[in-house]
Amino acid sequence: MKYSCLLALFILSLTAFAQIPAIRDSAENVNTDFHFQLTTVTQRKYRTQSPYAGDNSLTAERETQSTLTSTIFWGAQVWKGGEFYFNPEISGGAGISSAKGIAGFTNGEAFRVGDPSPKIYAARVYLRHTFNLGGDVEYIGEGANQVMKTRTKKYFSITLGKFSIADFFDNNRYSHDPRSQFSNWALMSNGAWDYPANTRGYTVGGMVEYGMLKWKLRFASVLVPESANGNDLDFNYGKANSNAFELEKPYQLGGRTGILRLLGFYTSAFMGNYNQSIEQLPTSPDITLTRAYGRHKYGWAINIEQELADYAGFFARASWNDGKNETWAFTEIDRAISAGFVLDGTRWKRKNDVFGFASLINGLSTSHKNYLAAGGYGFIIGDGKLSYAQEFITEVYYKINAFCPGFWLTPDYQFVLNPAYNKDRGPAHVFSLRAHIEL
Repeated sequence: MKYSCLLALFILSLTAFAQIPAIRDSAENVNTDFHFQLTTVTQRKYRTQSPYAGDNSLTAERETQSTLTSTIFWGAQVWKGGEFYFNPEISGGAGISSAKGIAGFTNGEAFRVGDPSPKIYAARVYLRHTFNLGGDVEYIGEGANQVMKTRTKKYFSITLGKFSIADFFDNNRYSHDPRSQFSNWALMSNGAWDYPANTRGYTVGGMVEYGMLKWKLRFASVLVPESANGNDLDFNYGKANSNAFELEKPYQLGGRTGILRLLGFYTSAFMGNYNQSIEQLPTSPDITLTRAYGRHKYGWAINIEQELADYAGFFARASWNDGKNETWAFTEIDRAISAGFVLDGTRWKRKNDVFGFASLINGLSTSHKNYLAAGGYGFIIGDGKLSYAQEFITEVYYKINAFCPGFWLTPDYQFVLNPAYNKDRGPAHVFSLRAHIEL
């Protein structure tokens, strides 16, 4: 009944948006774009080994939790080359163990919010202008937040406003969207990229992109949260900001298309320091007591996607950050490697179905490891003590196109060895069922 009410609310919102007048340029050449998505995820975790537990531990008992998100993607051309986007969104529910206890958390739709009741908010509000610089005209696609369907292969674009930096960086054809692909946090983006965002995944700032025939460059400078994984952004931009630079290079391998992405990032924020917190309190250190402006986090990430056949593809990611100061926005991973493959159901006459398999390994810096072993807590992990081992996760899913073209059901299984890097705990077995509709 609750979900039915939420859906009714969005239908009413759709009616309201239909009344918004289009903004016309002098040439009367106006485009608008509308998309909608609704995703529910129910996850069930079975009992896990737990000889001891801390404030941020994965619960030992069997548990079931559900999440719901729904988004309206509305955009309009506001002048020649200019686009405006507004995405109201609603989300509710909770992840297993309140989205704590696993660094590579199992539900990309779960947020670490204290109140699981549904909330409506503006996910994205931004302007983008694209300068077409010449070359052949290419078709971009019909995706959400894509009013302009074509552009020249040489172009320069500027984006300003509120958005998710993951909309533009670290993309991957086979593993990026937890609403339709792999569900794990460390598979939707590079795990060690502490990508700047509030609790729900959004930030405010600017992004520029320069596209040429054989490569693309993009750079963003955006705000970070006031506190670790907090929902309020820190508008003291001179002392708190995050910057990302990415090179994207398409290539051919065996006659099949691939893309290589190289990412570098540098973040300044009101962070705490792992070593300093241990010096202050050798037992049960508290990193929040060492927070100060002037702290930094930097690192790199590699992202590869490779087409294997018309119906199959491979992907791999690797990332690293310095791990001296506390994780600030995404999740507590300082080193990460992941790889997997997907194939659609063409070979068994279900071309709209998709099968995916991936594995990932997450690790910590020495400073971060020592802090947790001394009894410290981050914002997502901390068992009170630590018998360190790398966190290993395998995920497999089968996405079924059911009932109508825009609706999918996805059974999913994840095996989590050494949750929160602790070989004394786990393993965890997490089964999921995701329902997703998009228009």
